[in-house]
Amino acid sequence: MSFQSDSKGSPGDFFDLLERSGYRWQARIDPAQTQKDFAVTQGTTVLAFHFEGGVIVAGDRRATAGNSIMYEHCDKVIPIDDYSLMAIAGVPATAFEMARILTHNFEFFRRSQMQSMSGEGKIRALSRLLKENVSMAVQGLGGVSPIFATYDLRARKPSIHFYDMLGADFQIRTHTATGSGSPTIRGILEHEDLWGEKPLAQRPESSAVTLAIRLLQTAAQFDSATGKARPEDKIFPTIAIITEAGYRFMNDQELADICKTSLQR
Repeated sequence: MSFQSDSKGSPGDFFDLLERSGYRWQARIDPAQTQKDFAVTQGTTVLAFHFEGGVIVAGDRRATAGNSIMYEHCDKVIPIDDYSLMAIAGVPATAFEMARILTHNFEFFRRSQMQSMSGEGKIRALSRLLKENVSMAVQGLGGVSPIFATYDLRARKPSIHFYDMLGADFQIRTHTATGSGSPTIRGILEHEDLWGEKPLAQRPESSAVTLAIRLLQTAAQFDSATGKARPEDKIFPTIAIITEAGYRFMNDQELADICKTSLQR
């Protein structure tokens, strides 16, 4: 049986391999420089919640830098392995690098230990990256607020985890959201879970997808950094589903058909 831990030199420890190879995760930026010296691109808003049979992870597509809209096709829901997704609000450059390291980490463990990393191991790996990124985050140059969703094949159930800037993780029983549009989303999700037609975890996939699209559209009404779905311009939110079969992203045609009905008044 393989052993997995955070200690240096343990079998399957990809972070130790990076350090021994001379790679340093933290970017080197002069501490005297502050966020005002850079046009830092930011991404918002993302959410995740349990539905019947799995987890839905969603995000808008807008990236901003200050008051400027930089990009309307940003992918904020990132595959990590066949059963795991990371949704990011914050600096995309930092988040994408985290995602690449995590992907290689999980694959390195699988190949070296001849088995997939446990759900707990995956959760700790992202926590470690965030802890090592604190210096960048406090400078306002590399802050990331991620949601990690995965299906644990050993426990045979999906899970959602939210992380703070210091890397502390919190398992989410029902729903979560992060980013500048998240206050509106969290309030609606809580209302829907408590007083909607069914608790979120009992809703079918079609209902969950419709709700996710409407939530992001509502957030965009109150938050200029959150991009609206614009079917006429072929701009749709990112919607992904995780079940025991793995993750699946909804394609533009599926989203276009759903938006025709879900966004009608």
